[in-house]
Parts: sequence; C-alpha cells; structure tokens
Amino acid sequence: MRYVIIGNGVAANSAAEAIRQLDRSGSVTMLTRSRHYFYYVPALPEYLAGEKTLADFTLHDQAWYEKHDIDLRLGTEAVAVDPAGKTVATVSGEIIPYDRLLLATGGKSFIPPIPGADQDGVLNLRTIEDADRIIEQTAKAHRLLVIGGGLIGLEAGNGLRKRGLEVSVIETAARLLPRQTDPAGSALLQQQLEEMGFSFLLGATPREIVRAGDRFSVHIEGGSDISTEVVLLISAGVRPDMLLAQALGLEIGLGVKVNDLMETSREDIFAAGDLVEHRGRYYGIWPAATAQGRVAGTNMAGGAASYQGTLPANRLKVAGINLVAAGETDAEGSMESLVSKNEQQRIYRKLVMRDGAIVGAVLLGDVRGADYIQYAIQKGIDISALKDEILNQDFDFGRLKKL
Repeated sequence: MRYVIIGNGVAANSAAEAIRQLDRSGSVTMLTRSRHYFYYVPALPEYLAGEKTLADFTLHDQAWYEKHDIDLRLGTEAVAVDPAGKTVATVSGEIIPYDRLLLATGGKSFIPPIPGADQDGVLNLRTIEDADRIIEQTAKAHRLLVIGGGLIGLEAGNGLRKRGLEVSVIETAARLLPRQTDPAGSALLQQQLEEMGFSFLLGATPREIVRAGDRFSVHIEGGSDISTEVVLLISAGVRPDMLLAQALGLEIGLGVKVNDLMETSREDIFAAGDLVEHRGRYYGIWPAATAQGRVAGTNMAGGAASYQGTLPANRLKVAGINLVAAGETDAEGSMESLVSKNEQQRIYRKLVMRDGAIVGAVLLGDVRGADYIQYAIQKGIDISALKDEILNQDFDFGRLKKL
C-alpha cells in the first residue's frame, strides 16, 4: 500500500503514526511546504518570550521519521492531485503515486479586513517564521499594540511583555476571551493582567492602520488614535487552505466535508485537521486535528475508527494565570450554574448545568479536576447527587468517573 500525506501538522503526523501502527510495510510519503520538522504550535508564545528554542518544542525530529520509515519531504509543495491516475504532482514536477491520500493542508490565519493590515510591519503569529519576524522587528521597540484579545493575542502579548515591551490590547468585544469566559471570569482575568502591566481597550473597532514614519497610528472607530511602534494583528480565527481540495472538486462547506471515517467525497482521499468540516462543524483546534488525523490514518491502513467530534476546550497560561474553558460557558447567564468565587485569591470556578449534567465550565486560577470535568461533559454524566459538594475545596473529582 502506498500512502501519501499532504501536510506536516498535527493531523498529518497523527495519521502517519496511526498508519504505522497497522501497516509496517506500506510506503508513507509526507509532503510539506514547511522547512521545519513538526513542532508544537501553541508553544510559539514561549518562543517569543525567549523561554524556549525551536528544539524544545519540536515534536518529531528527523530520527522519528527515520524510525517510522516515513519519507518526509520538507520544502516540497504539492500543487496538483490526479484522482483518476492516483498521483500527486509537486512544484518541482515530480509525480508521486498513491493508493490512499490524506489532505492535511491545515488552515490560514483570517486577517480582519482593516485598511493597512497588509503593509510591512503589521505582524501576525501562526508559524515559527512569523515568530522570527516578530522577534526581529520588536528587538529595538518599546511599545506593542495587539489587535485581538483572544487566547493567541494574550499569550503572544505576554511573551513579548517578558521581552520588555509595553503591551496594549484592542478587542472589539466588550470583554476579553468572549468565547471562553463569561463576564465575571473575564473581569477577574483582566484585573490580573492589568496588574502585570497590560493595558486594554475593549469594545473598540480598529478602522485603519497608518504608518507614520517609523511608527504606526491605529485609528479607532468613533475614538482617538493609538500610536505604537509595532502592531501584532491577531487573526480572527482560521480558514481552511482549500486550494487543492477545490481543484479536486471535493464537497465543501465550512471546510472539506468528511464523514465519520474522515473520508471525503472522492474515493481513497481522506482529509483531517483545520481543513475539514465534520457533521456541519468546523473546529480549527489542536485536539480535534489530533483525533481526526488518528481516525483518518487508522482507516487508511484498513483499520476501523470513527470520529465522533471533539469537546471545544481551551487552556490559557499567562504568567502563572491558569484558565480552562470547556463546552457551554453561558455568558448570558440564562442557564443553571454552580459558581465559586474568591476575588482575593483570584479564583473563579463555574460549572454550567442542563438537566442535572455539566455542559460547560470556566475554571480560573484553580483548575483542579479539569480533566474529570471535561470527561463528565463529554459523557453527559448526571451529577445531581453531587451538586452541593462538587465545588468544595476537598472534593475528589475522581468520583465523576464512578457515576
């Protein structure tokens, strides 16, 4: 069996690993535009801070691919797929045959359409190359403006704050992390970040980014201008890289549509990761890509695996502040919730309930039991009998697995 994988991210590597667990003799060829081995993208803020080198968060080095007999082609872009002849063409003109093909081309940062966002010096963070550009351009700077107060914006901003920059954040929403927190949790997080040196402008929409000599002026809609040396424009989510998929005529919605086996609408072509839509949902998150790649690889190698979805969950760690958000956070306060709050200790714990089961959680400052709580959410476990004690300091969350 000849397997070809286009991509070298988490979905691609999870698939390759799964293939090799079932098929030790088939050929596995992995094609990627990147010139770097597979690395842990969420560690880029620590790289920005100077706390880690690329080697520290490279997950699969050359030895790993050699050990698993995977023909990794770095700096090799796939430009066309012939589904009838079952071949992949590279930019250099090489034609590579396949029996089973995996598209794991990932996603691209969606940059908000702000006039001036595409000029030199307005930076974005998605890859190690992006991080290197940011480090280079902030080397002599003192002031950084981050546009986007989501997870990546806060973690990247904190990495550069550790390098000595004064960091301001603009967020169009009325609070930080609007998709991961509720108003109470967000306010407590903002207070802690401000004490660390961050400054925030919330509910503000950037209208234009204008270069003024060696600085930038960011015009705010209905407000004043902000002057800064460096602008870090954080993407408003991820959009799938569908160039090859569109050329193949695959069925496309929010991404390339796949079934539970991670099969596309064309025979022997699978897809996984930030490229795909599954059951009408687009995830664009690391845990989903990991699981999808594993399922795709298993089925490509003749095994049996089914993808049933991934619970959206995020972990944020900024200078010692721990935050876990999972499932329904009920920002509107319309659902039943169990809440424990200690402002002095900077702790906020909220469990969102529906019909006796936990359907979401916000854990700030104290993330005890996070894995067990996520397990309970995924399994729909009725915890009615534990409602009066589950937020107690000494509660044993292992009990959730016994219900």
